[in-house]
Amino acid sequence: MTSGSITAPEIRLPRDRLTAVYERGLDRCRGGEWKDGLVDLALVAERGAPAEVPALCYSYLGYGLARHRGQLEKGIRLCRHAVKQEFYQPECYVNLARAALLSEKHRKLAANAILDGLEIDGDHPELRELQRQVGARRPPVIGFLSRRNILNQILGWFRYQFRRRPKPPPEAAGNEPRAG
Repeated sequence: MTSGSITAPEIRLPRDRLTAVYERGLDRCRGGEWKDGLVDLALVAERGAPAEVPALCYSYLGYGLARHRGQLEKGIRLCRHAVKQEFYQPECYVNLARAALLSEKHRKLAANAILDGLEIDGDHPELRELQRQVGARRPPVIGFLSRRNILNQILGWFRYQFRRRPKPPPEAAGNEPRAG
């Protein structure tokens, strides 16, 4: 102890207490009570043995820090850690994408997280909704040129216009008089 500061000793919580606090924190975050939920999840992350802390704890803690406390980079780091820890958990990808979407500079990370999560669970409703919100971009018309290249932009505009054209109704195609 130097200069009058007091540091708390490293105290680990018993596993059953840790589980109860984790579940309460997760329920609170899912229910929209982020302030209290983040306190619970931070306690679990700090006091639990690293091998015993579930990935969803880091995932929700990361998204909550990014969204509600403005700690975007730290939040994204925690969400990425959660995805590495449990790559098969679609909810981790949801929180990573949501955290990344809080900043325009991380839009590509968000799109990749959504696609990776959909590879795990193609029918996950939250991932599908995020995909709809973000929108899916088609690849550039000329793949070896950048998306911002003027040629790709012009050809992409033409491709978009061509695919937007209304198709004739099916009954109109079969009722045309034949020349005979």
